[in-house]
Amino acid sequence: MTTADQIRGERRQGSIKAIEQLIRHRTDMLSCYAELAAHRPFAYSEEMGELIQRFCQSLVDYCADAHFRLYRFIDTQSERRQAVAVHAHKIYPSIATSTQQILDFNDKYDTNEHCSQRLKDLERDLSTLGEILADRIEQEDSLVSILTKRRG
Repeated sequence: MTTADQIRGERRQGSIKAIEQLIRHRTDMLSCYAELAAHRPFAYSEEMGELIQRFCQSLVDYCADAHFRLYRFIDTQSERRQAVAVHAHKIYPSIATSTQQILDFNDKYDTNEHCSQRLKDLERDLSTLGEILADRIEQEDSLVSILTKRRG
């Protein structure tokens, strides 16, 4: 095995680990989303506030992990595989928009005080967020598919 092959193998392993971590954070976030959605109709309680906080933290963890592990390579233009770079640049504007929408949701519900004051909007906001997440996940999966495709 040549040094170039070893470097490619190390990069591939790094990509695989980043993808696995992204999937873990995504799964945790979706689980929290489902748990929160199951509490409809929403009525504020301390338990509900804690659940919203847990969901917000999970949402931000997922978003940050995806951004810093997966998209930073695109943002810094350090991705060498042409197919990955082209596809990533195609979807990145939409990913960046969804990132801002996720952060806006978090800012709206990030504290118990915010939760109790804005609970009347939660059902609508969760529905909108669900659509945003579905689109984002579809785009991420398309990128993951290209990232994990072996040359050969």
